[in-house]
Amino acid sequence: MAPAGSLTAVGLTGTEGVAAAVTALFVPGDRPERFAKAAASGAGVVIIDLEDAVAQDAKSAALTAALEAVAPEGGGAPVRALVRLNTQGSCQYEADITLLLSAARTAGSGLLGLVVPKAEDPGALRQLRVDMPKHLALVPLIESALGVVNAVDLARVPGVTRLAFGAIDFALDIDADGGDRFLDHARAQLVLASRAAGIAAPLDSPSTDIRDVGKVAESARLARNFGFGGKLCIHPDQLATVHSAFVPTQTDVEWALSVIGAEGGAAQVDGKMIDRPVTERAKRILQRARREQ
Repeated sequence: MAPAGSLTAVGLTGTEGVAAAVTALFVPGDRPERFAKAAASGAGVVIIDLEDAVAQDAKSAALTAALEAVAPEGGGAPVRALVRLNTQGSCQYEADITLLLSAARTAGSGLLGLVVPKAEDPGALRQLRVDMPKHLALVPLIESALGVVNAVDLARVPGVTRLAFGAIDFALDIDADGGDRFLDHARAQLVLASRAAGIAAPLDSPSTDIRDVGKVAESARLARNFGFGGKLCIHPDQLATVHSAFVPTQTDVEWALSVIGAEGGAAQVDGKMIDRPVTERAKRILQRARREQ
């Protein structure tokens, strides 16, 4: 069964569904035989990748496969997915934009929106948003020092759905170790920028561990504690672990219920004074728990 919020399970628009997604699963654009499996994996949203996961000599074939998936010419059921573009300035970028936006206007199109890699320029992002149908999501992927510095301006571009973090490329750009805790500042910046701009909490970078469930869970919990709203994934085996990290535990729910029960006057729960921020946090926990039911 697909987790709650999965676009394979509910008929949301691109902007609505992408804003609510907890997991976002990448699938290489030149592996069309994997598209249907990704769509059936229970991911909150699928991202067909035309950029990093595709070799240079396979770029054209990947775009063709993505177009056929989201807007099949034969009238078959489309794959509902985001598409990660090639980088702005690359020889593939203009073709990606032109053909994908044309596909988005096809009746019954499954294109949910666009992921913009190496996002740094608010002006370029603003122009792209103007050219896009309003129902499509727009997700800037922050992968550089300039992207982090400009994060608030990127998040404030009208029509941006949410930010996402690309830790591997960011670490390369600043010449840092790629371990999670060496990138705390960047993570905090994206969460703060998203909140300041009033958009959905960002998606964290994927864990590079696939088989080690403990490491995937640790990375996902770190992201949740930072204030991220979900996490990018690079393999279906990561989905359940990541999703669980963002779902309130039974202990969380019981604590929240005890806090709500004490609301309305000076009170203590587990030896701690209850005030408005505590009760508001309890309400959010219960809201997230209800979404999973």
